[in-house]
Amino acid sequence: MLLFALAQAAAVAAPAPAPAAAQQGVASYAPAFFAGLNPNNALDMLGRLPGFTLDTGADVRGFEGAAGNVLIDGQRPSSKSDSIDQVLQRLPAGKVERIDVIRGGAPGIDMQGKTMIANVVTKKGGGARGLLSAANYTTSDGRNFAGVRAEASGAWGERTWEAALREGGGPDDSVSTGRSQVIFADGRAAEIALLDSKGLDTNGSATGAVETPLLGGRLRLNGRLYQEKFKEPELDQIVSPTPEIQTFGYVQKTTDTEVGGRFSRAFGAATNLELVALRTTRDRDTDSSSSIQGSDSDFFNHAQSSEAIVRGVVKRRFGEAISAEAGGEYADNKLDSRTRFTIDQVAQELPAADVQVEEKRSEVFARATWRPTARWTLDAGVRYESSDISSTGDVGLSKSLTFAKPRLAVSWAPTPATQLRLRVEREVGQLDFNDFVASSNLTTGVGITAGNPDLNPEQDWVTEVAAEQQLWKGASLTLTAQRFKIADVVDRGPVFAPDGTVFDRPTNISDGAKDILILDFTLPFDAFGWKGALLKGEVLRRWSEVIDPTTHQKREISGLHPNDWNATFSQDLARYKVNLGVDLYGGFRKSYYRFNLIETLKLQTYVRPYAEWKPNPTWSLRLELPLATAPQVRFRDTIQIFPGPRSAGGQPDVQDRQFHFPRGIYLRVLRNFG
Repeated sequence: MLLFALAQAAAVAAPAPAPAAAQQGVASYAPAFFAGLNPNNALDMLGRLPGFTLDTGADVRGFEGAAGNVLIDGQRPSSKSDSIDQVLQRLPAGKVERIDVIRGGAPGIDMQGKTMIANVVTKKGGGARGLLSAANYTTSDGRNFAGVRAEASGAWGERTWEAALREGGGPDDSVSTGRSQVIFADGRAAEIALLDSKGLDTNGSATGAVETPLLGGRLRLNGRLYQEKFKEPELDQIVSPTPEIQTFGYVQKTTDTEVGGRFSRAFGAATNLELVALRTTRDRDTDSSSSIQGSDSDFFNHAQSSEAIVRGVVKRRFGEAISAEAGGEYADNKLDSRTRFTIDQVAQELPAADVQVEEKRSEVFARATWRPTARWTLDAGVRYESSDISSTGDVGLSKSLTFAKPRLAVSWAPTPATQLRLRVEREVGQLDFNDFVASSNLTTGVGITAGNPDLNPEQDWVTEVAAEQQLWKGASLTLTAQRFKIADVVDRGPVFAPDGTVFDRPTNISDGAKDILILDFTLPFDAFGWKGALLKGEVLRRWSEVIDPTTHQKREISGLHPNDWNATFSQDLARYKVNLGVDLYGGFRKSYYRFNLIETLKLQTYVRPYAEWKPNPTWSLRLELPLATAPQVRFRDTIQIFPGPRSAGGQPDVQDRQFHFPRGIYLRVLRNFG
């Protein structure tokens, strides 16, 4: 009702049409549009775009399927492991000439399967630029976390370069001190425990890139090194009915590397060639341990994975109304995983403990965009992929998969301020190597999760309808409805070890369905005389359905959030060179359905007020108050543990773990150079 009332009031108070460029499906935002914000980088600028929500892409194998919804100078970044938000954060605002938002499609623009894309157009030339930043996060329970960041970029003639170093750490804000209660179905006295768990993540990265003219085109080379250590020790003090001390440990160490390159060249005014090659590696050790009633358990997994990708695409424009492209991609993915699980130093049998998996995947594609009139855009294409998957070690298998993936997207702008969009597409999810290897959570009743190299990717037919309405200047509402008909849902199911022990594992369970409704809103209040005030956010509702492999009854798909929402209110005080605001990230609930238990995780709403002072373009001082409300229960993990398979009946034991997290203060000082 509030949004409807604002829309009605705006129609009377400031009936400003959308920008003229919107008639062509492209709205351009020059630096003047962001002047009141005085942004530090391109990421800050994207956060102010009407109706646009950043999608950083999926963490999947392959290059095509990992795309986000941002281009830089009409191209995807050639790096895959370096997320687009990090790339945008390293792009100074002074380097941005404009940002084009393409809705529905436009000739010559690779929409990457999205219905909306932002293209950041950079200024050419310029001298060296850089920044230094230091930050500190202090929590009210006495912990302190520091971070530093250094970035630089520049040009030598037609050659450009950039480099960045980051080092820092932070807490796991879902755990801290708390309380646990286990209610037993057989009527025994409840077990009450006081919990003390403090997660810490430390990480650092180094990235660099150079770009130079070559063979009539341009060659860009990039590299990245990333290291991370996450540890989460926990001490549980059982106070009733029998005092006892239980200890748990979890440590994960990760090292990622990436080297890649992109060559692009124009052949005449209408044809372009783009070649991409990259190789990524990951080396990860996971160690989870527990000590309960004198019995010690230890789970250890060492996993090495790599991915090599080559990709080529030719793009051609046929006048101003039609463009087409065709190309192919090849990827070789490898995983070597070795797992050890012991109880009191005695080795336990575990399914798929030691496996070596390789997937060779190829894909060819063709797509075209046609704008028959200024109001209509049609974007159509088809991709065809084939993959050969083999596994050796504890699980020996070999299989081949093929999928055709057609796509049609249509957009219609009946007025300059209104656009309707329709998309029909067959999507095929990328197999996640993390599902191929065993994992553990010895801290809770979940225990060991076995790996499963014999997974098929999810396939779905998705139908999407979106309606976007530009209101007054800079304001918009977008309502999007999506329906997914899913085959081979990847969920959870049981597997038996050689000794008869039953474990949970990822598996394909049945066909399913998912419906999503999304409302995006951007509401600046300048038209009402409230200068510099902006409310922006998104509300999302999901419905899902699948047949449970244990009970054979309908239920929701594991791990999905039924509800998500976020909102940001900001106030620019240009006179004082200050930006005030508050970020709200809505709480969520998700459940996992295993053969003998149901785990439900709930995270409370996150409230973060902030203030940023920029006395001049060189200096910036930012203050944040993370978890300002500090709810008594920040995170809740409830597990219903049944005496056997859930289909066998019987009342479950219920373990309820509740954590709260202390308030904190985050302070960052940033200095720009150049």
